[in-house]
Amino acid sequence: MYPFVKYILLLFLASLSLVSCSQKQGDKIKVGFSQAMTTDDWRKQMTSSIKIEASLRPEVDLKISDANNNVNKQIEDIERFIANKADVIIVSPIQSKPLTAVVEKSIKAGIPVLVVDRKIDGENYTAYLGADNIEIGRIAARYIISHSKGSGKIVEITGANGSSPAYERSLGFDQIIKGNKRFTVVNTIHGNWEKESVNAPLKTILLQNPDVEYIFAHNDRMALSAWETAKTVGLENKIKFLGVDGLNSVNGGIELVKSGVLDGTILYPTGGNEALKLALKMYHKEPISKNNILNTIVIDHNNAEIIENQMDKVDQQQTVIESQQGAIKVQEREYASQNNLVRLLSFFLVIILSLTIYSIYSTISISRKKKQLESINQTVIDQNNEIQEMAKIAAKSNEAKLNFFTGLSHEFKTPITLIMSYVESLIENEKIKGTALIDEVKLIHKNSNRLLRLINQLLDFRKIEEQKFTLRASSTKIYDFTNEVMTNFKGEAARRNIDFQLTMKNKNLELFIDRGLMDKVYFNLLSNAFKFTPDNGKITITILENQDNTVKINFKDSGIGIPENELSNVFSPFFKASNNNKNSSGIGLHLSKEFVLLHHGTIELKSKQGSEFVITLLKGNSHLQPSEIVNQRENLNITPNLITDNLDIEPDFKEVNTIAKSEKHSLLIIEDNIDLVSFLKAKLSGEYMVYASDGSDAIEKAMEIVPDIIICDINLVDKDGYEISKELKKDLRSSHIPIIILTAQSNKESVLKGLQSGVDQYLTKPFSLSILKQSISSLLFNREKLRYYYTNNIYRVEPESKFGNQEQTFITRMNDIIKKNVENPKFSVEDLADKLGVSRVQLYRKVKAIIGINISDHINNVKLEKAAELLKSNQMNISEIAYSLGFSSPNYFSTAFKNKFGISPKEYKTSNSN
Repeated sequence: MYPFVKYILLLFLASLSLVSCSQKQGDKIKVGFSQAMTTDDWRKQMTSSIKIEASLRPEVDLKISDANNNVNKQIEDIERFIANKADVIIVSPIQSKPLTAVVEKSIKAGIPVLVVDRKIDGENYTAYLGADNIEIGRIAARYIISHSKGSGKIVEITGANGSSPAYERSLGFDQIIKGNKRFTVVNTIHGNWEKESVNAPLKTILLQNPDVEYIFAHNDRMALSAWETAKTVGLENKIKFLGVDGLNSVNGGIELVKSGVLDGTILYPTGGNEALKLALKMYHKEPISKNNILNTIVIDHNNAEIIENQMDKVDQQQTVIESQQGAIKVQEREYASQNNLVRLLSFFLVIILSLTIYSIYSTISISRKKKQLESINQTVIDQNNEIQEMAKIAAKSNEAKLNFFTGLSHEFKTPITLIMSYVESLIENEKIKGTALIDEVKLIHKNSNRLLRLINQLLDFRKIEEQKFTLRASSTKIYDFTNEVMTNFKGEAARRNIDFQLTMKNKNLELFIDRGLMDKVYFNLLSNAFKFTPDNGKITITILENQDNTVKINFKDSGIGIPENELSNVFSPFFKASNNNKNSSGIGLHLSKEFVLLHHGTIELKSKQGSEFVITLLKGNSHLQPSEIVNQRENLNITPNLITDNLDIEPDFKEVNTIAKSEKHSLLIIEDNIDLVSFLKAKLSGEYMVYASDGSDAIEKAMEIVPDIIICDINLVDKDGYEISKELKKDLRSSHIPIIILTAQSNKESVLKGLQSGVDQYLTKPFSLSILKQSISSLLFNREKLRYYYTNNIYRVEPESKFGNQEQTFITRMNDIIKKNVENPKFSVEDLADKLGVSRVQLYRKVKAIIGINISDHINNVKLEKAAELLKSNQMNISEIAYSLGFSSPNYFSTAFKNKFGISPKEYKTSNSN
């Protein structure tokens, strides 16, 4: 009896084991993956990585279907996953629009969908995983900009229409390229990700544009085809090619970079293992991001071999993993076979025990191998993190050096300001004029100017290197501009008996130039000409119009010239000719060429008898971008520096006469340099009531004094000048006060930031005292004009007027409130202040500062304007109008009306009724 019971018990245990196995099989997470990669290499990488990840997760039942680039087939595959009630669906769309509906169907069925590589239309999916194609486009553009040394012309070869990667890569690429005016996408070829779509259209484009510098293709296959096409027209060595994918395969991106076919390729990761991990998080309803972006890098000749070695190691590891997976599958098949034997021979306890032991052994073995793989993977991750950390350290080091360099250059400007300002005062001093000391003082000023010019050139050089210059061209009479620059050199020419002439037939010719930059070009060329031309020599400037819509400006001198074998290097940074024994920084001509290139022009050198520099510029403005064109006034205001900043000769000092005033205006100086504050007080206290603050109490002092004008530095102890200006311009009590920024920071970003913070004038150190005085006088005069406008148009001010925005809004809002309550006899100044959200005192001060009268008089004036309108309409008599507008009596109303309009209400009504 006992053996039989034992036998039944064994059968029962075997049955439980089988049921348990069946339940475990049924409890697996069903993941459906619709594969749509268009190349074998991509398909292999994606499929391999997702299979490896699945093999490490026994709870996952992964089903892969390959649509073979057929949209209808992919839709059918996804429909099948939905019908089979998959737990999660991973989709790599062939095209965006056709798959949108079936993905939405899956979402409605309660099945989460992970979209990888390419997106669908709309946002009706659970999550997205893939590379940031917009960032890939930006990376490509930045790579081209940073490595470009040629024409800046680019041909873009996009992917298939309807493909989100093609659209997004183009979008990112255009964002960066359009922001840099030197680069132009001359043509775009819409490919279909295959080589055959490139050849014919590209050949036509290259024949028309042989000076193309870069070709950017959306994948490496099209980039290879572009190289092959360029080779047929002999341009493969003149054009640089940039692709996307960076596959480590035969004719893959890495091999093409190593062989010199491609200049670079952008790695496009597949993310198979990340896709499965993210899908499982979706199944377990763990918190995830909607968009999950994979990292990428640029692979060029600097890192191609390193990346290839790393990928080879990864491939080797994947091969090992796959072989181990094969062994595991063999083991799994053996396990299944043994499981079948258990079903048939479940009563043999020894076999059950053996299988149990074997199962434990297999689990331990798999766990060990998994740990080995995780360790290898962690090593790769650590290496990658080390590389990224080293790159960050290098970037920070470079940024620190640049900040130190720029900061130090700016710091030089404040002491130079004091030196030059005090020297100017000495030159203007009547006691020194006519003495032998005046020549020494002028020599100090001349060399201070030279030091300033060198600092400015160093700063300009850094800006050019970082491509931070933006052209600001305005229509300019080139003859007058040239003659104005020449004026600064005529004294030197007369002193050295140099024949200095300008020749031009059409003296009214206008060109679009950036005066600030072209001024530096002229001064560099003329300074060199005077430096190397002997006494009694000749320097000429000739301006000629050509038939091809260009203008040539020739600078010719009779100096020592430049050796013929060195002409090609003359525009290189820090170049110094072998026959040049004079002090020179070597960056003047390099800067001149870069500034001319910004104008879309050219500069060349001829040197036979002396030197001849020829600048060629285009007429009109069709060659310029809209953002590169400004009106004349804006061009002058943005570049407030003196034209003599770049001279190496003695300037002419003339004091600007200020308009004498019976009552002094108040002026607040916000500056932490005590010497500069003392200098400004000494020079301005004769015309203004001068107050000073080091910046720590600037806001409080401004509110206490309420000055007529403020001069403010940027780098201060507590708040910077931008913050102080913003706060003063936002506050109703001080928004009307003109602010002048006086700082050493002269780059475009600082100027724009100052203007954005509401300042009225931006001057840079070193500065001319006469220009500062004139700026103060002009701003105060403009404030008086604004007050006159408000006083005479106070009842007709429109919200979109061209005058001051904040005062404009305040006056308009105040007038609206008064007009709405004009017939309310109980409406008071306190009521108006309450509705405007200010105190009665603030309201009085504000209105007095803007329009010059007190608020009570202004309210009465508005009422009288309303009375004039009612008298014209002839619908009410004079007494009715007086009482309706809150006047105490008709007699008082008549008196007030006559004081304002010069005639009585009765006479006004009679004259306007005829």
